[in-house]
Order: sequence, then structure tokens, then C-alpha cells
Amino acid sequence: MALEKELALFAKMKPDLLKNHEGKFALIHGEEFLGTYDSAENAYAEGVKRFGREAFLVKKVSQQEEVYRNQALSLGLMHARL
Repeated sequence: MALEKELALFAKMKPDLLKNHEGKFALIHGEEFLGTYDSAENAYAEGVKRFGREAFLVKKVSQQEEVYRNQALSLGLMHARL
């Protein structure tokens, strides 16, 4: 599974992250936690700067998991290529 290591590390660290970084965005590459950022854009920019096209995870630190729904995809205005 893609980002398996990163998601496992996030899950392991989540209780500690919630104490000090709730609402921020964690940047994880492989089994390395690189820090938290005030915005997803800043975390993503740092990930691209460090890792280029390699996979990395940017995930919001929050109690509830947010579900992103792309309305354009749902309404047929955009198509996914599988």
C-alpha cells in the first residue's frame, strides 16, 4: 500500500502530536517525522523541496479524520484515469 510506513508512523505518533500540534500539518517521509507546519501548502512545499517526486505524507493533526470530497469528480465535471 502506498504511504504505508508514513501512515503507520502518523498513527503511532498521533496521541503526542495532538497534545502539542493539533490543527497543524505533519510531514512524514518513510519512517522519519520531519515536523509540523501551519498549512498544508507549507508542508507540501517543504516535502517537494526535500524529496522531489518521492512519496511523502502531509496529514492534518486532528481528533476527527476529515474526508475530502471532490464535487467536480462526483458531478462528472472531472474524470479520474484509472
